[in-house]
Amino acid sequence: MFYDRKKIKEIIYFQLEDQSGRLDKVLVEESELSRTQIQSLIKQGLVTVNGQVEKANYKLSGQELIEMQVPEEEVLEIEAQAIPLDIIYEDDDLLVINKEAGMVVHPSKGHPRDTLVNALVYHFGNHLAAGSDSYRPGLVHRIDKDTSGLLVVAKNNESHRYLSQQLMDHTLGRIYYCLVEGQMEVKQGSIEIPLARDPKNRLKYHADAQGKPAWTDFEVLESYPSASLIQAELKTGRTHQIRAHFEHIGHPIIGDPVYNRDSLNLWPTDQGQFLHAGHIHFIHPRSHELIEFHAPLPASFINLQNHLKSQTPA
Repeated sequence: MFYDRKKIKEIIYFQLEDQSGRLDKVLVEESELSRTQIQSLIKQGLVTVNGQVEKANYKLSGQELIEMQVPEEEVLEIEAQAIPLDIIYEDDDLLVINKEAGMVVHPSKGHPRDTLVNALVYHFGNHLAAGSDSYRPGLVHRIDKDTSGLLVVAKNNESHRYLSQQLMDHTLGRIYYCLVEGQMEVKQGSIEIPLARDPKNRLKYHADAQGKPAWTDFEVLESYPSASLIQAELKTGRTHQIRAHFEHIGHPIIGDPVYNRDSLNLWPTDQGQFLHAGHIHFIHPRSHELIEFHAPLPASFINLQNHLKSQTPA
């Protein structure tokens, strides 16, 4: 969603009486916009307190006059591109895709082409759910650019609502496989550590007691002298959850350019993080039956596993 300062849809005024606290939190409570939308408006200078532009963490005393300019949404036109897709299941309501590492899921102003959505629009046209916004038609969830594996796409709005509700209820199950540095002492367990955006590096998320709850179950499938193959199941779905959790416990994912930059010169790979969404299960929106899908580890995983096994003493 992108905004043009010249196209203001409406101006909203708030005369506070006794609402004190952070500017962004107060506006979330007083308006119908999300915190992300509020923070975006503040960052763009479209929110003033007593006529002055302030930051999101500005402390309100409770007597201020706030002006908020809400721009019109600019609809992003998506270019249809004949990019091949690895479709492992399709019916009238949904499809399941095995995304390759390196493919961005949806377009943005800075990356409008060569994404999964560009391919979906080419292959399915109008036979996709509207999605949560104009540049994510059909998408129920997403995975990072350098993460490979399974994604479910809705073909109609009813299916999108049904699947999205399962995502919110944490009943849409997702299991990932990753190669992490080091041998883990605990072979099976849970990581329940809240996560928030790192204020020192906006590309990262880090452990924060005030962050959003994040829960990952894990099991060590194979151990090598310098690495481990992990199965990780998301119990919540926070951004970068698995990547941030394993970095926090001292076993960052091999090849991760954000959470493990030091590994980029240590391992024979340039593919990005070794993280693969290998399993997904959910209740079908029409049949109401549980269905599940698997995607084998990509060749890059197998090659690195063979390299790690070759280092194991006989």
